Amino acid sequence: MAAPAAHGEPLIARVLVDSPLPQLDRLFDYRVPDDLRTVIATGVRVRVPLRSAGRIADGFVVELTGTGEYVGALSDLEEVVSTIPVLTPEIALLARKAADRAAGSATDIVRLAIPKRQVRVEKAFLATEPTSSASSVSAVPIEGYGPGRIEAAIQASARLAIDAVPLVAEVAPGEWVGRWAVTLAAIAATALADGTSAILAVPDYRDQDQLEAALRAVLPADRIVRMDARQSNPDRYRSFLRCLGDVPLAIVGNRSVVYAPAHRLGVLAVWDDGDPLHSEPLSPYVHTRDAALLRQEQQGCALVFAGHSRSTEVERLVEIGWVESVSPAPSVLPKVIPTAQLTSNDRLAALARIPSTAWREARTALETGPVLVQVARPGYAPRLACADCQQTARCLRCEGPLGQRSARAVPACSWCGALAAEWHCANCDGTTFRFVGSGAGRTAEDLGRAFPGVRVIISDGERPVLRVGAEPALVIATRGAEPVAAGGYRAVLLLDGERMLARESLRVAEDCLRWWSNAIALAARGAPSLLVGVGGGIASALATWRHADFARSELADRRRLRFPPAVRVATVTGSLDAVAGAIATLSVPGADVLGPVDTEPGSVRTIVRFDYAQGAELAADLRAEVVRNATTRRKSAAIKGPRAPLPPTLRVRFDDVEPFLED
Repeated sequence: MAAPAAHGEPLIARVLVDSPLPQLDRLFDYRVPDDLRTVIATGVRVRVPLRSAGRIADGFVVELTGTGEYVGALSDLEEVVSTIPVLTPEIALLARKAADRAAGSATDIVRLAIPKRQVRVEKAFLATEPTSSASSVSAVPIEGYGPGRIEAAIQASARLAIDAVPLVAEVAPGEWVGRWAVTLAAIAATALADGTSAILAVPDYRDQDQLEAALRAVLPADRIVRMDARQSNPDRYRSFLRCLGDVPLAIVGNRSVVYAPAHRLGVLAVWDDGDPLHSEPLSPYVHTRDAALLRQEQQGCALVFAGHSRSTEVERLVEIGWVESVSPAPSVLPKVIPTAQLTSNDRLAALARIPSTAWREARTALETGPVLVQVARPGYAPRLACADCQQTARCLRCEGPLGQRSARAVPACSWCGALAAEWHCANCDGTTFRFVGSGAGRTAEDLGRAFPGVRVIISDGERPVLRVGAEPALVIATRGAEPVAAGGYRAVLLLDGERMLARESLRVAEDCLRWWSNAIALAARGAPSLLVGVGGGIASALATWRHADFARSELADRRRLRFPPAVRVATVTGSLDAVAGAIATLSVPGADVLGPVDTEPGSVRTIVRFDYAQGAELAADLRAEVVRNATTRRKSAAIKGPRAPLPPTLRVRFDDVEPFLED
């Protein structure tokens, strides 16, 4: 915090105004009146007059100085809302860098980083006596990678791409988690033992629950802080305020946790960065991985990307030497049996619609414990077709595909949800359905008949199950919803692989390898995992557990086609004139322009592909066009008349791979 000016000398606060308008994404200078000098500080919330909008706006003090950039008469700061410096200097700088890289607004990043103010929580925090004492922390060994290898790298602030050990572990009596959580918890303990904090970002609440359980096994409770969107507003703000203290903490949460304040940040770890939940859906759409890279470069902490399957983005960082690859010992790798056989002469195996090999392995495994069966989709029948003409059954209201959630449920539209009680085929007027594919419900029904007397458990988005016991059971789970079994599953069956790979998507193979690997990692040591209906290179990569080689091959293919992440991309969306004008201003040589294509009425989209070294220049060009469009679109609408609709906003999204993911 800058030292306050002496009494009588001017004191100027440089304020980041909380506004969605891109033209206001800069620092505004305000004079600090004498009555506010004793409470003003960098990082505090303030209220300031905003002449352009004719109102009082909220903001954050980013800097205090005796001289500002504005040469005219300055307006006075209106009010200091709170004396707590919630916007720390490192987060203010990170927000600016992340926004500039993505051609966005720093205010949008700050809005993700700082929870909404809760007055009661704040008063209780201010009333609490500050303490510098905290429970002691000792480092714990990180097993599976060689003695001291990862610990030394963390202490040296290295950047690592860690292939996680694909096993489960018991962190407390009867409490089992993925071995990856134990590894990240040990990494956090290493940082805290050195007097630094750790930030651990995971995709969703399932991963967070496992990681918190692993952290509780090695760290005192007062050293663990949870920050995620599932918390109530008061709880999240209370956790945020704890992070502002001087005590090193292990801070765990979802994607926005990368912006958490941390005392002497020692390590920043991201689990499973290929999970789409790490992709921020709010402007400026900065991915967890990119925010972590920026923060590590800024603060010099250690950086860890960990996963059972490596993303092509992390593999690119390995190839250019920016991060170091770390693999576990071969002795901890799983036993994977690829089988492309889809039919069987065995009656019960045919009843379960799985190969005889898979049926026999499951039958043997069920004698000692649970068996996991991963399927592609929830529900009973993901798709229905006309029984007479075989065409896909579609909704009579919106033309969406019809599906069935359970055996007795009325078929309904997958898009609008309308029931198909009086459905008839638009092609042949038929009124009866046939099932196309099998969801979790139908698979559970079929396997229940093939394994009579065995308990069947279904886990999906609507019926989440986080943990199961060690008793024999068939656990039917959709991808990503697999529970952790006590002691690990005695066998894992991966069904619907051919259907998963059939999607037309840039990341389809990468995603499938990640889904399958995460499921296999829940198996007990030495337990068989069977991939049904898939062969070729991806099956070989899974069977040999050479995920890095597969990611390297995928990246080479992307490089030949100039697809991300071999190159960066940006999408520009808006009216045809606005998009054309923005593309015309680009000063980056060699950039590829694809489009425009229609996206919705009155709006088009253009894709720009460019090399990483050109990112800063291209982002500056497009950001200038976004600001210019925002300041002129209302004027142009006013000229056309008071009832004229506003033209669509010019929107820019960097590293947008969604156009390449469309099925």
